Amino acid sequence: MTRFASPLLCFALFSTLTTIGQSKKASTAIVTPTTSPGNSATSARPKLVVGIVVDQMRYDYLYRYYEKYSSLSTGGGFRRLIEQGYNCRNNHYHYAATYTGPGHAAIYTGSAPAYNGIVGNEFYDRQLGRLVYCAEDTTVQTVGNTGSAGLMSPRNMLVTTIGDQLKLATDNRAKVVGIALKDRGSILPAGHAADAAYWFDSKDGNWITSTFYRKDLPEWVKAYNNRRQPDQFLKQKWEPLLALDKYVESTSDNQPYEATLPGETKSVFPHEFVAVAGQSRYEVLRASPYGDQLTKEFALAALDGEQLGKDNITDLLAVSFSSTDYVGHAFGTHAIETEDEYLRLDLQLQEFFNELDAKVGKGEWLAFLSADHGAADIPAFSRSYRIPADIKSYGDVGEAVKATLAKAYGPGQWMLTYFNQQVYLNTALLAEKKIPVQDVYALVRSTLLAQRGVINVLNLHNLANTALPDNQLSMLRNVYHPNRSGDFYVMLQAGWFEGRSKGTTHGTMYPYDTHVPFLIYGWGVKQGQTFHRTQIADIAPTICALLGILEPSGCVGNPVEDALK
Repeated sequence: MTRFASPLLCFALFSTLTTIGQSKKASTAIVTPTTSPGNSATSARPKLVVGIVVDQMRYDYLYRYYEKYSSLSTGGGFRRLIEQGYNCRNNHYHYAATYTGPGHAAIYTGSAPAYNGIVGNEFYDRQLGRLVYCAEDTTVQTVGNTGSAGLMSPRNMLVTTIGDQLKLATDNRAKVVGIALKDRGSILPAGHAADAAYWFDSKDGNWITSTFYRKDLPEWVKAYNNRRQPDQFLKQKWEPLLALDKYVESTSDNQPYEATLPGETKSVFPHEFVAVAGQSRYEVLRASPYGDQLTKEFALAALDGEQLGKDNITDLLAVSFSSTDYVGHAFGTHAIETEDEYLRLDLQLQEFFNELDAKVGKGEWLAFLSADHGAADIPAFSRSYRIPADIKSYGDVGEAVKATLAKAYGPGQWMLTYFNQQVYLNTALLAEKKIPVQDVYALVRSTLLAQRGVINVLNLHNLANTALPDNQLSMLRNVYHPNRSGDFYVMLQAGWFEGRSKGTTHGTMYPYDTHVPFLIYGWGVKQGQTFHRTQIADIAPTICALLGILEPSGCVGNPVEDALK
């Protein structure tokens, strides 16, 4: 078995690299081909790492649609990763807040919200005294248009990413680029030291960034925006890829519990992109396979424009496919639209991988694929199988807590907010009135346990005395950040969720939200699979181990050793 270079040798190599000058291209000659974990004919490190996050992709989608995914004879999308890579088949989230922002942060930091600070897409920051969006940054400006969609950066993330560590290890010569329709899906994976993160602005259909990264768009981004590809997609319809009777893995079309796309009256094919008053013109493209196509083609433009993978200094391209989340929220986990979305995404991945083979070199790139969270089955769908499930009004919990505390302690803002299944208390007021949090907890718990769908209420300040399975206790500990988390966590019954009458959502500690893919493929990766439990925090240290670099600063995971050659 080929061994990795020793730490001293790696240190010597990187020390040598830093003395060769600042031009990345000028440094390529010092890294000579050698026997490597990937292939004796390839370089000592992969030329490119491609991180792929499929937003809201449950693990079971890998196999429910497997027979319809593209064949290896044409290159393969999902099947290429499954059959020729390493498949961690029992991979789960290790914390309670299964949302988009925390998921992307955890994948690339190997950390948990307790360390990285991304406890939700939004969270109440006790120091600022308000709700904060995970990627907001009012100190920067939009680059790419005059709107406000670019007032974003990774500053709220408190630890480093894979890309940050790659930048540090190569004295900034590696290139790191993040791409997603969603700003948080691009920014958090790219990290602090990235060359740029780009996201899609629905207001004008342009890809934009912020002055956190650079002062203007590079010419290749301007050229791509000038193609006006979103305008062409708006003229088309979303037609099913197959005849409707071929979607046997899904329910029939037009279920009453499915949501409709903007401007439509029924959730049936074909879907047309109708302009809606008050909504940004291009927003509707997000909830269609055209969003994936935009993302893939912009990623390929970045591959050429940034000359990624063109030398022996490893680069990182972080790509998040967001349309799967928009489609999943609207139509649920068993809709024809969801199946069609994944079959079409598979074709986009196949084209993407084939282009990487052609432009970077087969065997010269390393890829991993995971998801930021899963999704619950729509309760009405579950009940058709006699499975317990229901929807809870989002205001039920918060209003009950307010009423209970006002009755017990008199008028006052005793609760700051209820968000992400957490009750945020006004701890300053409680301290002023000398009211112990434990007394408040006893009152709130008694009140909420009387509500339908509430199975438990946990005091995040005192988890040691909580009667829960060990893995769920660990998930609660991993999500708790004192300045950004609530005081009490409200746990609903399995199959229940809040605030959505049609479609579905996510955010719980149950397997349908935590069990997501972890596939790794290419340079240095051994073909195979494991059913041993792995966690999202293991992704970053696995990639860093392959690259011979230090894991991110908040990392709590371990490399999946069996995946490495």
